[in-house]
Amino acid sequence: MNAQQDLAIRHEAVDRDPDSYWLEEAKRLDWDTFPTIADRSSFDEADFGIRWFEDGELNVTVNCLDRHLAERGDRTAIVFEGDEPGEGYSLTYAQVHEEVCRFANSLKDCGVGKGDRVAIYMPMIPEAAFAMLACAR
Repeated sequence: MNAQQDLAIRHEAVDRDPDSYWLEEAKRLDWDTFPTIADRSSFDEADFGIRWFEDGELNVTVNCLDRHLAERGDRTAIVFEGDEPGEGYSLTYAQVHEEVCRFANSLKDCGVGKGDRVAIYMPMIPEAAFAMLACAR
């Protein structure tokens, strides 16, 4: 099966039964609590809201990093291209995980805890991703 055929099959499946399709796709992620509801979005002015997997719970850092460490820890996770030629570099999943944990521990040492708000104002550099993932950790 080629990519175009695969896309056609998926498109037909999502048209036929969107909730079943998206709940099946959700199995590709690691969940703390697997969702039973795929989509409860509403475009009605009185009840507008985009609600995907609203009864499910997951941790984004587990899905972005942790679940990849065992088999892909030494593979490239981030490729950074700086503004100047030669400034680019790559980071593995293991390296990103280490930096995210270091940043998360720094936040914890500063008294930041679950539910606290953190503002991040950084340029588009890998450290911005570390900060975002550390906050979610």
